[in-house]
Amino acid sequence: MLRRSFILGFLAFGLAACAGAPLATIGPDGLPLPQVYRIGPQDANDIQFHMLDGLNALRNASGAQPVRLNAQLNAAAATHSRDMSVQNRPWHFGSDGSSPIDRLRRVGYTGSLTGETISETYETELETLGAWMREPDTRAVLLDSDATDMGIAWFQEGNGKIWWTLVMADSNRRGIVAQENPIPLQ
Repeated sequence: MLRRSFILGFLAFGLAACAGAPLATIGPDGLPLPQVYRIGPQDANDIQFHMLDGLNALRNASGAQPVRLNAQLNAAAATHSRDMSVQNRPWHFGSDGSSPIDRLRRVGYTGSLTGETISETYETELETLGAWMREPDTRAVLLDSDATDMGIAWFQEGNGKIWWTLVMADSNRRGIVAQENPIPLQ
């Protein structure tokens, strides 16, 4: 009987060893390893409303009025997220030199830009919102009391990297309109 238990135990140990080591979830620096957050086509509306609800909860806690989701701002954000991926760098200017104001003008938004936040990450929308809230500059953009509208979009590369763009604007204030230069260029 003892021999049979020993043999069964040895076989169980051998099978467990064949299963392979569990994947590490903690990196050498002691921090969790990044997990790839895959966004599918069915997730688009949920992500936008998660971000809107999360942001409005934070704005409410700070005393700012809620913002509403705006399709034109979503379009401007989507264009910029894809363009940042093409450029392979997170920054506020497009590959054609366009600014956030230019992108709002291109999609026909007549209000005024209050700010833009961007990110290059593998994190979810709410983790990204949390990261933006930890930084004073991006926190100020998100909680700006003049903002009435929000646009959120992303572009996810094949490797899982996500380029996030969130645009805040004031629909009650007219935006800057480009005018012809009165001095002729030579």
